[in-house]
Amino acid sequence: MAGFGYTSAMRNFSVVLLTLLLAACGAVWNDPYAAADRGKSILYSAFVDRPKHLDPAQSYSEDESVFTAQIYEAPLQYQYLKRPYTLITATAVAVPQPRYLDAQGRALPADASAARIAFTDYVIAIKPGIRYQPHPAFAAPPADLSHIDTVADFPARGTRELVADDYVYEIKRLAHPRLHTPISGLMSEYIVGLREFAATLENYDKALPAARRDDWLDLRQFPLAGVVAIDRYSYRIRIKGKYPQFLYWLTMPFFAPVPWEADRFYSRPGMAAKNLTLDWYPVGTGPYMLTENNPNARMVLERNPNFHGETYPCEGESADRADGLLADCGKQLPFIDKAVFTREKEQIPYWNKFLQGYYDASAISSDSFDQAVQVGGAGEVSLSDEMRRQGIRLATSVATSTYYMGFNMLDPVVGGDSERTRKLRQAISIAIDEEEFISIFQNGRGIPAQGPIPPGIFGYRAGEAGIDNVVYAWRDGRPRRRNIATAKRLLAEAGYPDGRDARTGEPLVIYLDTTAGGIGAKSRIDWLNKQFEKIDVQLVVRNTDYNRFQDKILKGAAQLFYFGWNADYPDPENFLFLLYGPQGKVKHQGENAANYANPEYDKLFEQMRSMTNGPARQAIIDRMHAILCEDAPWVWGFHPKDYTLYHSWLSNRKPTKVGNNTLKYQRVDAALRERLRAAWNRPLLWQPALALLALVALALPAWLGHRRRERSSAYRAPN
Repeated sequence: MAGFGYTSAMRNFSVVLLTLLLAACGAVWNDPYAAADRGKSILYSAFVDRPKHLDPAQSYSEDESVFTAQIYEAPLQYQYLKRPYTLITATAVAVPQPRYLDAQGRALPADASAARIAFTDYVIAIKPGIRYQPHPAFAAPPADLSHIDTVADFPARGTRELVADDYVYEIKRLAHPRLHTPISGLMSEYIVGLREFAATLENYDKALPAARRDDWLDLRQFPLAGVVAIDRYSYRIRIKGKYPQFLYWLTMPFFAPVPWEADRFYSRPGMAAKNLTLDWYPVGTGPYMLTENNPNARMVLERNPNFHGETYPCEGESADRADGLLADCGKQLPFIDKAVFTREKEQIPYWNKFLQGYYDASAISSDSFDQAVQVGGAGEVSLSDEMRRQGIRLATSVATSTYYMGFNMLDPVVGGDSERTRKLRQAISIAIDEEEFISIFQNGRGIPAQGPIPPGIFGYRAGEAGIDNVVYAWRDGRPRRRNIATAKRLLAEAGYPDGRDARTGEPLVIYLDTTAGGIGAKSRIDWLNKQFEKIDVQLVVRNTDYNRFQDKILKGAAQLFYFGWNADYPDPENFLFLLYGPQGKVKHQGENAANYANPEYDKLFEQMRSMTNGPARQAIIDRMHAILCEDAPWVWGFHPKDYTLYHSWLSNRKPTKVGNNTLKYQRVDAALRERLRAAWNRPLLWQPALALLALVALALPAWLGHRRRERSSAYRAPN
């Protein structure tokens, strides 16, 4: 028994030693990636929200475009470095020029007035020789799917050439009765015959026997009047009227090709039950293909071996050369072989792994802002000493986005076009100090808006010519918010001296509907209450859930609300339409949540939206801006600034909110990354030593006890 006790004790101590050693090593050498991947051209990044759709007909969120924009190729794209954004070709031979037709289908000159143009034709020619990624949709699939769980399990893969019919097929999918396409309604207003095509498909689908409701719907057998293939490498899209912004839509995955074989492949019985769908496993011609899809943990993109090739741009903004963004001019894309995206639900682990070098780039959260950057007295931003010591670089840009507080123009207190309500809105606009909000809640990451159009979009004016003259005055070379005395004067002229209704003596109460919740919500609401208190107006915040909030906006039951808008495409029409009368939320279920309607503004909008950029269009936008400043349907909020940190080994990274197919341009110096990771994450050898000492401290009493039992046994042994 003594021998057994010794062996058991030693085994337990060995387990303790091993556990302590592993814990010590794990705490200091915690590389989360496979050792076999070290030194390879791999980009490491993270994502917070899991992508819901990867089908190009259904995907419409920024989180999803991180993946879809690298896989699918629309005919057009944006030049990576130029600002303002410039359209260039992707798979197309050239950017198509509009061909105008009258109601009888007769050709019109390029300078024809919009009133004469009944239709616009865009003929897109694509480059021959482009091939799809290897995929089992192009090979004979096995009849038995019992051993198939992922696309990687299929034994055979194939490919074929991209043809014009593939683009036609995808546009038809925008009307598919079994898909939920977010732009179906909008595109039905423009693409000739799309609405009728959708009705035809729906009727056909409903007429199918119940047993065939999941059968493949072969869209090739249904003609779409406005979209036809002319030959193998060209197709025509016919739209109603004149709509120059349509070209921007041709950069989006909605208009990327989908081969009919992929649609048929994923429609096989039993596939959807295994999550084998186009929404989960995309099929594209782009530089990357999705090889691992685990949206709760990890997504992996790898180089498409069939990619047709492209070269890095040689032109950009004036500062791009000094920033090293033109060093790879003319080189073949893509540079990176693989991109690994890990899901991080919390910001702190994300940030810490970035500092350790395990993520190549990172945004800056409010919690880490002071650690990352320093803000000078004049508002200039620079990296902190800690970041500079690590060779980390900072990229900043003003996003093509706007955040605002909207007045419901149907509300009897704050809405309408009377002088009384107009001055009330102006007074509130002056009182809400957006500069202070940006400083406190955005860490200075934003610029106060002077109207709906952000910088980088045609129509935005910098300097004195672009300010809201009602809310600001131009002094000392910059806009200065008008004082509270001005706001109180306007409030009194509106019939509310000292915040009380001059007719009844009752205090003025304004209601804000919001879905604000979580950390920081209370402090923001407290701050907002103080802004209204400055002009003696009472603010009541009505917090509600998202669905109830949306319902109130749809019915016009909210008085004030906060909204934001990110550009779908870089054109002023994409912002100014948010205040266009026929887009009113209540009457037309459009995007004009303020329900603002001004006949002059609407007429100017209709004229402006069909114009090309130039002095004439700018003059109209200037007049529209003046009308909006006077009517004040929104409290202009701010245009956010994007701050991105990236390590010294990552190059060719330029922030953008419009073009999302940016992975192919970035480059990684894998050797430098390995050296710096090793330097920043050296094993601390004293920790294993402490573990060994702990083992000795634990083992010694047991060993001594064992020796005593041995001696005692020896004394008691018979002769």
